[in-house]
Amino acid sequence: MKRNEDPAAVAGEYGSKNLYKMLGYFSIIGLLRVHCLLGDFSLALKTLDDIELNKKAMFARVMAAHFTTYYYVGFSYMMMHRYADAIRMFSHILIYVSRTKNFQKNAQYDSITKKNEQMYALIAICVAFQPTRLDDTIHSALREKYGDQLLKLQRGGPESLPIFEELFRTACPKFITPTPPDFDNPESNIDPVEHHLGIFMDEVKTNMWSPTIKSYLRLYTTMDLNKLAGFLEVKPDELRSWLLVTKQRTKQLRFQDQGLLDGELVNVSDLDYALQGDLIHISEAKVGRKLVDWYLRNLSRTYN
Repeated sequence: MKRNEDPAAVAGEYGSKNLYKMLGYFSIIGLLRVHCLLGDFSLALKTLDDIELNKKAMFARVMAAHFTTYYYVGFSYMMMHRYADAIRMFSHILIYVSRTKNFQKNAQYDSITKKNEQMYALIAICVAFQPTRLDDTIHSALREKYGDQLLKLQRGGPESLPIFEELFRTACPKFITPTPPDFDNPESNIDPVEHHLGIFMDEVKTNMWSPTIKSYLRLYTTMDLNKLAGFLEVKPDELRSWLLVTKQRTKQLRFQDQGLLDGELVNVSDLDYALQGDLIHISEAKVGRKLVDWYLRNLSRTYN
C-alpha cells in the first residue's frame, strides 16, 4: 500500500480480488496486535512498514481498527522508551475521538470507550516521563480524570510508584505467553502481565528522581555536584548515576516520516546539562507559548 506497487504483481491473481486484498491488509493490523501481546514491540512496529499511518489510511474507515492500530503502536513506543512518539500516537486518536460523535451509535461503543480510557492512562504515564504541552482537550480530560494522581506522577519519587503500577495494570493489553504452562511445576509459570509490569516498573524506579533533580537544576546555570547531593541528601556517586540516567533519557529517537522503527536521535527535553568533573553546567531552552492558537480556540468557543 505504502510503496504504491501493483497488488497483482505482488500477490498474483489474489491481489486483484478485493476480498483477499482487504483480508491481507487487516491481517497486518492483527499481526501488530499479536506481536505486541507477545512482548515483541520492535517486530510489532516492523509489521506496519507497508501501512500508512494517517487519516486517509484504509484502516481509518473502520473505527475499531483505527483505535486498535494507534493503541498498539503507541503502547509499543512507550515500552521502547520513545515517549514523544507514544504521546503523538495517543494524542492523534484521542483528539479524533473528541471530534467524532457518530461512533457513539456504533455497536462497538463499549470496547472503544474502554480503549479510550486506557489511552488516557497511558498518555498520563508518558507525560510523567516526558513533560510536554498537550492539546487543550486532552489536557483538560487528564486533569479531570486523574487530578492529584497526575501531579504525583509528575513529581516522581516513591509516592508515584503505586500510581504508575495501577495505571499500567489498567491500561496495558492482556499479554500472552508463547509457551504452554508447566502443569507439573506451576510455581515456575510466569504471568505475562506481571512480567511486563516488572520490566516497566524497573524503568520507573530508574527515573523516579528525575523530576526532583530537574527542579533544582532549573534554578542554576552552574552547580557543584556535592552541593546538589547535599540538597537531595544522597551520596555524590549515587547522584552522578542519577544524572547520567536522566541525561540518557532526554535523548530519544523521534519519528521522521520513515519506518515506525526509524527516527532521528533528538533532545526531547527543554533542559540540558553537562558534567565537567564535579561541576554541572546547565542550559534551558524555554519554548514560548503559541498565543495565536490559544486565542483562536477560545474565540471559537465564545462564538459557538
